[in-house]
Amino acid sequence: MLCSIYKSSKKENTYLYINNKDDFSDVPDSLMGTFGAPQFVMVLKLEGRKLALADVEKVKESLATVGYYLQVPPPVTNLLHQYKAAKASQTS
Repeated sequence: MLCSIYKSSKKENTYLYINNKDDFSDVPDSLMGTFGAPQFVMVLKLEGRKLALADVEKVKESLATVGYYLQVPPPVTNLLHQYKAAKASQTS
């Protein structure tokens, strides 16, 4: 299965996978509005491949059922909160 990958012009580290290059007909207008102008990254063959931040099987399933897959960056870890929690548990 081939897919085309685009990065968001508005959201850092956010990528949109679609079935056909430049065919955004399956992507809701509201999503395209928040995604911004899509910037083409590459065409990728998904079979036998690992992705850094997405499960290939979920990507393929979403492409087959919905027509697109949105990859968002993982949440930012607040190291200060982690440090405070660790300190609090040490003093308890």
